[in-house]
Amino acid sequence: MTATATPPPVDRLRFYRAVWRWHFYAGLFVLPFIAWLALTGAVYLYQKPIDRWIHHGLKVVEAGSVSRALPSAHIAAVRTATQGEVFRYSTPERADSSAEIGVIEADGRRAVYYVAPATSQVLGHLPEKGTFSGVVRRLHSLDLLGRYASALIEIAAGWAILLVVTGVYLWWPRGQKGGVTTVRGQPGQRLFWRDLHALTGVGVGLVLLFLALTGMPWSVVWGKQVNIWANGHDNGYPAGVRVDVPMSHQRLADTTVPTWSMQQAHLPVSDASHAQHTARPGNDGHEGHAGHDVNALGELTPQPGAIGIDAAIQTFERLGLAPGYSVSLPRGALGVYSASVYPEALAQQRVVHLDQYSGKVLLDMHYADYGPLGRALEWGINVHLGQEYGTANRLVLLIACMAIVLLCVSGAVMWWKRRPRGGLGVPPLPRQGRSVACVFALLCLGGLLFPLVGASLLLVGLLDALATRGWRSPPAS
Repeated sequence: MTATATPPPVDRLRFYRAVWRWHFYAGLFVLPFIAWLALTGAVYLYQKPIDRWIHHGLKVVEAGSVSRALPSAHIAAVRTATQGEVFRYSTPERADSSAEIGVIEADGRRAVYYVAPATSQVLGHLPEKGTFSGVVRRLHSLDLLGRYASALIEIAAGWAILLVVTGVYLWWPRGQKGGVTTVRGQPGQRLFWRDLHALTGVGVGLVLLFLALTGMPWSVVWGKQVNIWANGHDNGYPAGVRVDVPMSHQRLADTTVPTWSMQQAHLPVSDASHAQHTARPGNDGHEGHAGHDVNALGELTPQPGAIGIDAAIQTFERLGLAPGYSVSLPRGALGVYSASVYPEALAQQRVVHLDQYSGKVLLDMHYADYGPLGRALEWGINVHLGQEYGTANRLVLLIACMAIVLLCVSGAVMWWKRRPRGGLGVPPLPRQGRSVACVFALLCLGGLLFPLVGASLLLVGLLDALATRGWRSPPAS
C-alpha cells in the first residue's frame, strides 16, 4: 500500500495574517502622511487667533467709536499704494479687524492689502494665501508638492480608511484579555508599544475615519467627480443657481474661495439694457475687472451707470450678511457684485449677487438652499475644519490629532522592534495563500468607490503577488 500524503494543517489565523499583511502595507505607505496631516491640521484649527497674533500689525486695529470710512475710500487708498487693480473687498470680521482688499498686481500676482477701517490707512500687504494660516493650509493639503498633491491626499485618505478597518479587525478580541482594554509590558518592550498602538487606534479610529472621508472632497479625482455630479442634481447643488435668470461664463471661484458646493457656480449677469457700451476682452480673454472695461493698452476705464461699491455694501448690510463677508467686484459691463461669507455656523453661509447698475438682488443662496447631499458634505467639511461646534469641535479634533500622532509613533516603534535585521519586516503569508487573495478582493471592492485608491491597491497587490510568487501556499513537508 502506498502512503497517502497528509494535507497541511489548516491555519486558523489565516485571515488574521492576511489582514495583518495589508494593515502593514497601509501603515507603511500612509503613516508619514497621516502624522503630517495631523500636525498641520492641529495648527490650522486655531488659524484665526494665530494669524491675529503673527500678523497683528496688519489684521488688528484699535477698536473705538469712530465711524468707518466708506469702502470706496479704502479702495482709493490702496490704489495710491499700488498700480494693481482691485478685484475683491472683504469687510472687517470684528470691531478691531482691518478691511482686506484683494489686488491683482501689475505682474499678475495676487496680493491682499490691509486697511484701517476708520482712517483708510494702508497697514501693509501680503501675497494672497500668504498669511501663516494660508501657508499651513498649503502644507496640510500638500499643495507645495505641485499639481499632483491632491492625488496624494486622495490615496493617503483611502489607505487611512483601510488602516482603520483592518486595525479594528486585528484588535477585535478573540478570547484574549490582554491588549484589548489595557496596555501590557514596559516601554522597552514591543508588547507595550503593540498594545498602546492598538488601544490608541481603537480610541481614535472613528475620528480618523471621519477625517479621511470628509477630506475626500478636496481630492483630484473622487472630489472633483462627486462635485460635478452633485452640482448637476437637486441633491447637491444649491437650488438658487437653477433659477430663470441669465447666467454668464464667469465663475464665483475666479475671484474668491467658495465653499465646496459652490465651486462649479457661475455668476448671473447684470441687465444689459443699463450697460452704455460693450465690454472689451482683456489680455486674458476675459472681461475686465471691478466693473470696468479693459482697453487695448490694458488700462481700466470706469463702467458708466454702476451703483458703486458703497451702495453695494449698503445693500449687503441691509440683507444681513454675517460680518467678514467678501465682495467680488463686477468684471465687465455685464458683471455683478458678488458677496460671499462662510462663517463657522453653517446656517450663516450665504452668497448674494447684485446687478451692478440697479442694485437688484439677482440670486440669494443660503445653506438651506443646498440639496441633502450638499448639506451633508458641507456639514462634514465644516466639522473637519473645526468650525461647526466652536471650541468643543476644535478641542475634540486637537485631542484626536495628538492621538493620531501617537498612533503613528507607536506603530513605527513597534515595527522597528519586530523587524529583522536588514529586512523590511513584512508580516508572513498564511499557509493558505488564497486567504490573501480573498482579503485583497474585498479591499478592491472598496477601491471601486475611490479610483486612485483602487489603482494603488492593484499596484501593491501585483507587486506583493510577484514577490511571493502569486500568493501560493508553501508545499507540504
